[in-house]
Amino acid sequence: MIHPLSDVLSTKIGENTKIWQYCIVLPDAEIGENCNICAHVLIENKVKIGNNVTIKSGVQLYDGVTIEDYVFIGPNVTFTNEKVPRSKTYDNTKIKNIHIKKGASIGGNATIIPGITIGEYALVGAGSVVTKNIERNTVWYGNPARQKGYITDDGILLDINKKDKNGKYHELNLQK
Repeated sequence: MIHPLSDVLSTKIGENTKIWQYCIVLPDAEIGENCNICAHVLIENKVKIGNNVTIKSGVQLYDGVTIEDYVFIGPNVTFTNEKVPRSKTYDNTKIKNIHIKKGASIGGNATIIPGITIGEYALVGAGSVVTKNIERNTVWYGNPARQKGYITDDGILLDINKKDKNGKYHELNLQK
């Protein structure tokens, strides 16, 4: 389903993906199956989105962003792709890729700087500024974002000692 008020130029869109109003999807973008792309989202050419991804309203995915399966991107998350941008200077060799791995979640209004990888099932809190790579199954928030705990693949929040709210310790395989 592509809303008639969107401008979708790509033909590489999987089945059961919904693209809502006022979205722009450039011709070389790739979007997987069963995704939900909410209103006012921009997806540039060199962007790859996996299956079962949710992208909330107001997100811009610039060239160099790869999003794996089952990722959640909150409203107004900002992805950047140049560390030293300049107006009217278009040098694709300066673009730094961003990689969001399977099952990761990024809260609303977070900012992801160029060259970052966010690991599998990691959680980035709303409003965070991510300035370094984030390991799998970790929880980060703040400005700059810092590790505050862990999270299981199933979404159970753990403290920095890998204990849940009831004090139960959880073993995580962080080497996957």
